[in-house]
Amino acid sequence: MEFWFGVGVMVVGIIVSIALHEIGHLIPAKVFKVKVTDYFVGFGKTLWSTRRGETEYGVKMLPLGGFVRMVGMFPPARADVAATTERTGIRGWADRAAQDARSFSAEEVAPGQEHRAFYSLSVPKKLAVMFGGPVMNLLICAVLFAIILTTFGQLTPTNRLATVSECVLPPEENRQCGPDDPAAPAREAGLRADDVVISWGPVAVNDWDDVAEAIAAGGTGPTDVVVERDGQPHTVTVTPALAERPVVDDDGQVVLDGGEPRTAQVPFVGISPAGELSPQPITAVPGMVWEVFTGTVRVVLTLPERLVGITQSLLGQAERDPGVMGVIGVGRFAGEIASVELSDYGPAERAADLMSLLASLNMALFVFNMIPLLPLDGGHIAGALVEGARRRLAALFGRPDPGPVDTAKLMPLTYVVVVLLIGMSLLLAVADIIDPITLT
Repeated sequence: MEFWFGVGVMVVGIIVSIALHEIGHLIPAKVFKVKVTDYFVGFGKTLWSTRRGETEYGVKMLPLGGFVRMVGMFPPARADVAATTERTGIRGWADRAAQDARSFSAEEVAPGQEHRAFYSLSVPKKLAVMFGGPVMNLLICAVLFAIILTTFGQLTPTNRLATVSECVLPPEENRQCGPDDPAAPAREAGLRADDVVISWGPVAVNDWDDVAEAIAAGGTGPTDVVVERDGQPHTVTVTPALAERPVVDDDGQVVLDGGEPRTAQVPFVGISPAGELSPQPITAVPGMVWEVFTGTVRVVLTLPERLVGITQSLLGQAERDPGVMGVIGVGRFAGEIASVELSDYGPAERAADLMSLLASLNMALFVFNMIPLLPLDGGHIAGALVEGARRRLAALFGRPDPGPVDTAKLMPLTYVVVVLLIGMSLLLAVADIIDPITLT
């Protein structure tokens, strides 16, 4: 039951995020008097709709996106373009695709209503309309993280031990310990889960950073460790072993060398910390949002490579990349968060993780929609920026106003992008079903 509750929470969260994204487009369009004929959440068959004035509002069957239909998204062709001799082959198809888009756009603009077409807006107003949707997702992300950090808190590692490894395994192996694997130093020394580390050698310990720094500085010599167990102090002697482990940077990201994780021989004990939620000041929110933003940008920039890796994982040639998942995977992950039964995982952590997942999804929507390709919002934003640059240059050199950018010329590329987006969605859906990402 908890699993489906988590899925339901995420579905509602996604639908609300989509609805607010489209409101981010709708409000400035209405303010600037652009004629808006449709506001819908979802695609496919209409489940419910109502008309208010000139706009129909509704919900469709598939909650995979939404749209606000504004008349006149594509400007009419210039006279010299309209009179161009029809070409054949691929260029001819591209010309016809662009002309079809212009014709459809023109049919939506009633005579005498040209001033209410999107293409008639000034560049700043076009940017306000098209930025409105992605910025709404960014605001949702920021608000959710503000609630998480100030109300629930940030999950921080403590000096209480969550797990003690049984053996030392190579970093690339994820399996059960075998009889031939060397025992982990912590296990040999007698450390246990729930032990609270008081001191590591001569270092007094207050948090997990103190433990990690003391292990790194202590080398592989025997070290007296004092822990609190059942309210009483216990002293054990730990002798760390050298083990090959991935190198991480200051942000906690694994350092890559030629596409492979860089490793180094470091003192290894075989313990991991328990975490606790610690409320943060509101000033921590911008840093968290920036961290999620930069991480999402890195994922988007490497998306083609990651999709190749996911394809290889489906073929059994590699492990699934946990950094990219589709709608099915997000729903499954939310269900697992809601139903997990770990002793240290209470209702507050579950709520915070569900909100964090939704916040990260909104950041992904923001970053992805800023890609400067149609039909994404970034494509219209790029067209408006080019238009503004052309008009400024024309004014600077005393030339006539070149008018709106003919974004209809990008329709052939738009069709390619749509096909790629559909292909990516199908690939992720198959991967989420066959080779899902799970908490375990």
